[in-house]
Amino acid sequence: MSDLFEKPLLRVSSQMLWSLLLTKWIKRQVDLSLFCHCSRAQESPQDSAITRDINRTFPAHDYFKDTGGDGQDSLYKICKAYSVYDEEIGYCQGQSFLAAVLLLHMPEEQAFSVLVKIMFDYGLRELFKQNFEDLHCKFYQLERLMQEYIPDLYNHFLDISLEAHMYASQWFLTLFTAKFPLYMVFHIIDLLLCEGISVIFNVALGLLKTTKDDLLLTDFEGALKFFRVQLPKRYRSEENAKKLMELACNMKISQKKLKKYEKEYHTMREQQAQQEDPIERFERENRRLQEANMRLEQENDDLAHELVTSKIALRKDLDNAEEKADALNKELLMTKQKLIDAEEEKRRLEEESAQLKEMCRRELDKAESEIKKNSSIIGDYKQICSQLSERLEKQQTANKAEIEKIRQKVDDCEHCREFFNKEGRVKVASSAKDGSDEDTDEEKETLKNQLREMELELAQTKLQLVEAECKIQDLEHHLGLALNEVQAAKKTWFNRTISSIKTVTGVQGKETC
Repeated sequence: MSDLFEKPLLRVSSQMLWSLLLTKWIKRQVDLSLFCHCSRAQESPQDSAITRDINRTFPAHDYFKDTGGDGQDSLYKICKAYSVYDEEIGYCQGQSFLAAVLLLHMPEEQAFSVLVKIMFDYGLRELFKQNFEDLHCKFYQLERLMQEYIPDLYNHFLDISLEAHMYASQWFLTLFTAKFPLYMVFHIIDLLLCEGISVIFNVALGLLKTTKDDLLLTDFEGALKFFRVQLPKRYRSEENAKKLMELACNMKISQKKLKKYEKEYHTMREQQAQQEDPIERFERENRRLQEANMRLEQENDDLAHELVTSKIALRKDLDNAEEKADALNKELLMTKQKLIDAEEEKRRLEEESAQLKEMCRRELDKAESEIKKNSSIIGDYKQICSQLSERLEKQQTANKAEIEKIRQKVDDCEHCREFFNKEGRVKVASSAKDGSDEDTDEEKETLKNQLREMELELAQTKLQLVEAECKIQDLEHHLGLALNEVQAAKKTWFNRTISSIKTVTGVQGKETC
């Protein structure tokens, strides 16, 4: 267990945990200014390898994808500074992934200090020493743990001749940072800083346990491809990564057992050294190194392929983004033009609206003046009709009174009764009365003259009545014409308004189409 923490706490954030580690590292009087000195030193012997690996480190991540960007520049400084600082080990392939993970949580100087601590205090640099002797010891320990915890998978790997160094090299050398998703890597680094490098065994056994059923169905080539491609993809799901970390934390691997396996490995190596001819040993060692070299070259090719694929994908995304940007620019220009046209149309419609309002106002004023004029004429006509009606009524009343007087006189006159009936009509003279006295002839003549005058006056009155009725009809006719003109004026103004609105709406609809 690490001397920095009493127990692992996954709930502690990576940045806080690593900052605490850095604080303890600084208290142990590690000079952070050493980073500046090392990063500004002369070129590192591994400068070409560092430059090559920088471009392959998280090429799809926003911080590291730009060649010559801030991310790649900081990563180059850290890798170069460590290669100068640790001359015995220098820079090793895959080291850039661990440095990049640290850079995502802290500045360059602090990331360099934590990297130094992991390499020295946590024993990671021991894996690179003496022709990776300690690394092969870790492979042996992993296989012995498999034999104990996953015996069926261990036997299957023996049957297909699949050894631990063929699939677990990157797990130990890069601490799972090269292939697996970052949110999973952060948890692994948390556990590593809390528990030490033995946590790698927990995670490795967890990976093998969770994929055992798939691996039991593979042959040698299929197993290598599974470890290289399908295994990292499986843990892109945060749910799967969470289950793996829970399994790794719950797995109990004692340090005593690891020491026992380490002792077995060294005893076996000593026996092999004693029994084996030096030439054969060197040849075997040479073959092992060649195999390791071929494996690393294959991994290098895979990383290069991933880099090319990522760059192609990025280029496609960039092209698509540029096409979308061009399309959006065109659409923006079209929208601006439409906006200009709409503003012009709006100004035109506002002008037409103002003209229409002015026209409506004029028509309304005209109509109101006509209505007032017609109302005045109608009032005059009504007044005239009223006066004529009054005069007619008075005349009729006077005529009736006069007729009633005459009728009364006729009724009072004995002689007149002979000539008029009760209705005032002249009676027909009988043959018996033809021999009336001549004295009455003159009186009769007088009465006849009066009667003719009265009939004439009555005829004139009736004529005046007819003329008055004609005038009333004429006035009513003029009144009807005036009302029709007012209504027609109103309809004409309303129709003009509707026609103007329809015309404007039709023109706008055509332009929109």
